[in-house]
Amino acid sequence: MRHRKAGKRLGRTTAHRQAMIRNMVTSLLEHERIVTTTPKAKEVRKVADKMITLAKRGDLHARRQAMSVIRDKKVVAKLFSQLRDEYMERQGGYTRIVRTGNRLGDAAPMAILELVNYNEGEDTEDN
Repeated sequence: MRHRKAGKRLGRTTAHRQAMIRNMVTSLLEHERIVTTTPKAKEVRKVADKMITLAKRGDLHARRQAMSVIRDKKVVAKLFSQLRDEYMERQGGYTRIVRTGNRLGDAAPMAILELVNYNEGEDTEDN
Protein backbone atom coordinates (compact mmCIF):
# COMPACT_ATOMS: atom_id res chain seq x y z
CA MET A 1 0.00 0.00 0.00
CA ARG A 2 1.21 3.50 -0.85
CA HIS A 3 -0.67 5.41 1.83
CA ARG A 4 0.72 8.90 2.51
CA LYS A 5 3.58 8.58 0.01
CA ALA A 6 3.78 11.74 -2.09
CA GLY A 7 4.91 11.87 -5.69
CA LYS A 8 4.71 9.59 -8.70
CA ARG A 9 7.31 6.90 -9.38
CA LEU A 10 7.20 7.43 -13.15
CA GLY A 11 8.31 3.84 -13.77
CA ARG A 12 11.88 4.46 -12.62
CA THR A 13 14.17 3.60 -9.76
CA THR A 14 14.69 6.25 -7.10
CA ALA A 15 18.15 7.27 -8.30
CA HIS A 16 17.03 7.46 -11.94
CA ARG A 17 13.95 9.49 -11.04
CA GLN A 18 15.91 11.95 -8.89
CA ALA A 19 18.56 12.43 -11.58
CA MET A 20 15.89 12.94 -14.26
CA ILE A 21 14.01 15.52 -12.18
CA ARG A 22 17.24 17.38 -11.36
CA ASN A 23 18.19 17.49 -15.05
CA MET A 24 14.73 18.67 -16.06
CA VAL A 25 14.65 21.40 -13.40
CA THR A 26 18.08 22.58 -14.54
CA SER A 27 16.92 22.66 -18.17
CA LEU A 28 13.72 24.49 -17.23
CA LEU A 29 15.56 27.21 -15.34
CA GLU A 30 18.20 27.51 -18.05
CA HIS A 31 15.87 27.68 -21.08
CA GLU A 32 12.70 28.79 -19.20
CA ARG A 33 10.63 26.32 -21.26
CA ILE A 34 10.77 22.55 -21.85
CA VAL A 35 8.58 19.99 -23.63
CA THR A 36 7.90 16.76 -21.74
CA THR A 37 5.13 14.37 -20.78
CA THR A 38 2.36 15.64 -18.52
CA PRO A 39 3.13 13.40 -15.49
CA LYS A 40 6.82 14.39 -15.61
CA ALA A 41 5.86 18.06 -15.90
CA LYS A 42 3.69 17.82 -12.80
CA GLU A 43 6.54 16.33 -10.78
CA VAL A 44 9.16 18.77 -12.08
CA ARG A 45 6.88 21.73 -11.32
CA LYS A 46 6.98 20.92 -7.60
CA VAL A 47 10.78 21.05 -7.45
CA ALA A 48 11.12 24.08 -9.75
CA ASP A 49 8.74 26.14 -7.62
CA LYS A 50 10.78 25.27 -4.53
CA MET A 51 13.97 26.39 -6.26
CA ILE A 52 12.47 29.79 -7.11
CA THR A 53 11.26 30.12 -3.52
CA LEU A 54 14.82 29.43 -2.33
CA ALA A 55 16.12 32.08 -4.72
CA LYS A 56 13.68 34.61 -3.29
CA ARG A 57 15.15 33.95 0.16
CA GLY A 58 18.55 34.67 -1.29
CA ASP A 59 20.87 33.78 1.61
CA LEU A 60 23.90 31.49 1.49
CA HIS A 61 22.06 28.49 2.92
CA ALA A 62 19.34 28.79 0.28
CA ARG A 63 22.01 28.94 -2.45
CA ARG A 64 23.64 25.77 -1.09
CA GLN A 65 20.28 24.02 -0.94
CA ALA A 66 19.65 24.98 -4.56
CA MET A 67 23.10 23.68 -5.53
CA SER A 68 22.17 20.30 -4.07
CA VAL A 69 19.41 19.99 -6.70
CA ILE A 70 20.73 22.12 -9.58
CA ARG A 71 24.27 20.94 -10.30
CA ASP A 72 25.13 23.75 -12.76
CA LYS A 73 26.65 26.86 -11.17
CA LYS A 74 25.67 29.08 -14.11
CA VAL A 75 22.01 28.12 -13.77
CA VAL A 76 22.10 28.75 -10.01
CA ALA A 77 23.68 32.15 -10.64
CA LYS A 78 20.91 32.96 -13.14
CA LEU A 79 18.28 31.77 -10.66
CA PHE A 80 19.62 33.90 -7.81
CA SER A 81 20.16 37.05 -9.89
CA GLN A 82 17.86 37.33 -12.92
CA LEU A 83 14.92 35.03 -12.06
CA ARG A 84 14.84 36.12 -8.43
CA ASP A 85 14.13 39.72 -9.42
CA GLU A 86 11.37 38.70 -11.85
CA TYR A 87 9.44 36.65 -9.27
CA MET A 88 10.08 38.69 -6.10
CA GLU A 89 6.56 40.17 -6.05
CA ARG A 90 4.81 36.89 -6.95
CA GLN A 91 3.43 34.73 -4.13
CA GLY A 92 3.78 31.34 -5.82
CA GLY A 93 2.69 29.69 -9.04
CA TYR A 94 5.91 30.30 -10.93
CA THR A 95 5.37 27.64 -13.60
CA ARG A 96 2.68 26.87 -16.15
CA ILE A 97 1.77 23.55 -17.79
CA VAL A 98 0.25 23.79 -21.27
CA ARG A 99 -1.05 20.48 -22.59
CA THR A 100 -0.25 19.91 -26.25
CA GLY A 101 -1.95 16.60 -27.07
CA ASN A 102 -0.59 13.09 -27.45
CA ARG A 103 2.78 12.01 -28.81
CA LEU A 104 2.56 10.17 -32.13
CA GLY A 105 4.74 7.17 -31.24
CA ASP A 106 3.16 5.97 -28.01
CA ALA A 107 0.23 8.36 -27.45
CA ALA A 108 1.78 9.73 -24.26
CA PRO A 109 0.12 12.97 -23.11
CA MET A 110 2.58 15.79 -23.85
CA ALA A 111 2.88 19.22 -22.26
CA ILE A 112 4.98 22.36 -22.31
CA LEU A 113 6.34 23.34 -18.89
CA GLU A 114 7.35 26.99 -18.79
CA LEU A 115 7.98 29.79 -16.35
CA VAL A 116 5.05 32.21 -16.22
CA ASN A 117 7.19 35.22 -17.23
CA TYR A 118 8.46 33.44 -20.36
CA ASN A 119 8.09 35.58 -23.50
CA GLU A 120 7.70 33.81 -26.84
CA GLY A 121 9.39 36.57 -28.85
CA GLU A 122 12.54 36.83 -26.71
CA ASP A 123 15.40 34.46 -27.31
CA THR A 124 16.99 33.96 -23.89
CA GLU A 125 19.75 31.63 -25.09
CA ASP A 126 23.25 32.84 -25.86
CA ASN A 127 23.61 30.40 -28.78
